[in-house]
Amino acid sequence: MACASFAKLNAASSTWIGGHQSFPQRSGSSTRLVTRRISLPIRAGAYTDELIQTAKTIASPGRGILAIDESNATCGKRLSSIGLDNTEPNRQAYRQLLLTTPGLGEYISGAILFEETLYQSTTDGKKFVDILRDQKIMPGIKVDKGLVPLPGSNNESWCQGLDGLSSRSAEYYKQGARFAKWRTVVSIPCGPSALAVKEAAWGLARYAAISQDNGLVPIVEPEILLDGDHPIERTLEVAEKVWAEVFFYLAENNVIFEGILLKPSMVTPGAEHKEKASPETIAKYTLTMLKRRVPPAVPGIMFLSGGQSEVEATLNLHAMNQSPNPWHVSFSYARALQNTVLKTWQGRPENVEDAQKALLVRAKANSLAQLGKYSAEGESEEAKKGMFVTGYTY
Repeated sequence: MACASFAKLNAASSTWIGGHQSFPQRSGSSTRLVTRRISLPIRAGAYTDELIQTAKTIASPGRGILAIDESNATCGKRLSSIGLDNTEPNRQAYRQLLLTTPGLGEYISGAILFEETLYQSTTDGKKFVDILRDQKIMPGIKVDKGLVPLPGSNNESWCQGLDGLSSRSAEYYKQGARFAKWRTVVSIPCGPSALAVKEAAWGLARYAAISQDNGLVPIVEPEILLDGDHPIERTLEVAEKVWAEVFFYLAENNVIFEGILLKPSMVTPGAEHKEKASPETIAKYTLTMLKRRVPPAVPGIMFLSGGQSEVEATLNLHAMNQSPNPWHVSFSYARALQNTVLKTWQGRPENVEDAQKALLVRAKANSLAQLGKYSAEGESEEAKKGMFVTGYTY
């Protein structure tokens, strides 16, 4: 567990912090100086080296994250789209299909799991976390408890889940998880209000500090929703404000930047905006935002797809990797990796192999995009279909 150590700072560097500070005290008619020692607490974590190594492993060349952390309710919606009931055996069967795909570890470095999945095994009794380890894929865990209305805001939300997070995180670490994910959202059509931005940033910072204290690399994810008809310039403005606030509070909470990963939205126009942006434009605006707000100490930027089509998400990632970046710029996709897989599977055992091949196609495409070597030639029409849903929740 993390603890606080105390650093003695050079007195010459500040008249107020560290070393010895002299305060005048009166004694009768004379004044004498009383020297007091002031110490500044510096965070020192027992997991620091492990956190940094975990983050570096996930942010490895040509690899990204498979996000399969949908809640049971949202997973049920996915299953119902192919005519399956929302039962634990059906959820297990689908996630087993994904996690047992041969060769997945060549393109995937981490998998975000829902709590149910973290504790599940395959139908023949092998733990999912062991399946992932065998492929050199880091198991991760969704730790937030979902979005609820934020009182006093402009019809906005805040993310709950800090209560009991430390003890839950300790248990997740024991089960094999090595990184965590907490998703909060910011809505441009709703303002966003200063209250909502501050609440999102503070909640992310507290979660990140608690995660690191328990050995989990936190994925920091303030998703700026695609909802709205605003231009890309407005998205950039809001993204810069949000990330400035996030990093301010991360620093306030003594979070180790080398031991975190970011999961930002790409900077795009609103989904209802009349003009669509090219991958080159999206890359330009997104990298501008990152370079202005994200320290190079952060090892990995793992983008969410946010309702883009499978091909759009891959093209945009490819465009961002056409020149060197201070960080590993990669992906943490859910629907943009799974959409074709689910439709190929249809819940039928005889389709499992084809569905796994479809997952490898998408994973390889995004691996190439991370390396800046992707080509959209030969992509199916299904992969080009957008998946944006207004007010999407999961």
